[in-house]
Amino acid sequence: NVFDENQEGSLCAQHCLNNLLQGEYFSPVELSSIAHQLDEEERMRMAEGGVTSEDYRTFLQQPSGNMDDSGFFSIQVISNALKVWGLDLILFNSPEYQRLRIDPINERSFICNYKEHWFTVRKLGKQWFNLNSLLTGPELISDTYLALFLAQLQQEGYSIFVVKGDLPDCEADQLLQMIRVQQMHRPKLIGEELAQLKDPRSQKTDLERALETNDGPGMLDEDEENLQKALALSRHEIDMEDEEADLRRAIQLSMQGSSRNVSQDTPQTSGTNLSSEELRKRREAYFEKQEKNEIRADLPGPVSHPRERPPTSSEALGSDLAGDAMSEEDMLQVAVSMSLETVRNNLETEGEK
Repeated sequence: NVFDENQEGSLCAQHCLNNLLQGEYFSPVELSSIAHQLDEEERMRMAEGGVTSEDYRTFLQQPSGNMDDSGFFSIQVISNALKVWGLDLILFNSPEYQRLRIDPINERSFICNYKEHWFTVRKLGKQWFNLNSLLTGPELISDTYLALFLAQLQQEGYSIFVVKGDLPDCEADQLLQMIRVQQMHRPKLIGEELAQLKDPRSQKTDLERALETNDGPGMLDEDEENLQKALALSRHEIDMEDEEADLRRAIQLSMQGSSRNVSQDTPQTSGTNLSSEELRKRREAYFEKQEKNEIRADLPGPVSHPRERPPTSSEALGSDLAGDAMSEEDMLQVAVSMSLETVRNNLETEGEK
């Protein structure tokens, strides 16, 4: 609801007044009429010195100081236009105003001028706005920034005028008395926005512009090269990890295959592998049992039974192999035991004959 006229030609004085009053109160025709009236008043004062005087003839030959064909209007035109609304202008840095020691926040509006440009800074509700017609929209100014903003304008060569009097009521002022607004994006200069729309570079992202302006193409190429090296190294490490994983799987499959081959070649009655110590204990228990059986067979009994033939070493070996798979050392021990058993059996056979 903030009224804000954008720049048209050189009609900044008209925009300044209408933005101050928050409505289309003045047109170029009305301001031109005020300018012509001022020119006539000045001519009449010069004629008092004589219409035949050199000063008067020089004055008539000069263009108007209150307006020109471009649409520029002087401070006198603006001041006279505001008097219609009972408003007066006081120079901000004048001794007269400085003696008042008034905080800018307690004022209602300012008019700023630099060379041939005019714009308004006005308080609407409880907030200040920069209503510069060269901007794409109103610019919110905080209370803490207002004094700094005016001081910056003065340093840049602006003349600042304080508007004294009661401004006409407006909808924006009434609304902003009840609420406060926030501005997410600052308005841009109209020329800057048009230039960005025409320039293809303006369509680029902030990251692309930063990469182009900060370090240049050389730095960008170097960054890309480093990125490629990092990616290549990462891929190499992944390949190495995959190769190691494949090698581990191959070894595991090979071991599983060997285990299956051993289990197929050697019948097993138990799925548990025995240690060498357990095999040794089993062999000792077997030979002790065998010796007991031989002693029991030699003892006389009431009934003669044929002595049972003890199992041969080959049968014992088969029994051991049927129980569990053995290591090469255990197999060698069993083979020696089997040889001794064969010799013992042969000697017993010869003794019986």
